[in-house]
Amino acid sequence: MQAMSGRPNGWWISPAIPTIANCALAVLWVFSALGGWGDAAFCGEDEGRDPACGAGFEDAVRVSAPVAVIAAAVAVTAWSMPGVRRRPSRLDVTLTVAAFVWVIAEGVLFIGGYLAKP
Repeated sequence: MQAMSGRPNGWWISPAIPTIANCALAVLWVFSALGGWGDAAFCGEDEGRDPACGAGFEDAVRVSAPVAVIAAAVAVTAWSMPGVRRRPSRLDVTLTVAAFVWVIAEGVLFIGGYLAKP
């Protein structure tokens, strides 16, 4: 007896791949927004840091934070809800949506940092 993957087209991608992508994007966002990577990249470091740019980047972090929370919630929901977790196609779609929302959160940080840059 052969187990069916549950996918209509026969393609199978391990759910570990989009899960790892979501985790990597989450870590990138955390380091960029909260860890100082974004502030240092756009506003400088130590004596060369522009305080006005830092304030502008903090605004970008505030705007992107709700988007990042949504992305995290979608990814956690994908794995915590049995109705999603047990259906491979739903799991794929949900994890892919979460990854795209992480990309939007990163984009908000990048654009906000670019606009805050002197």
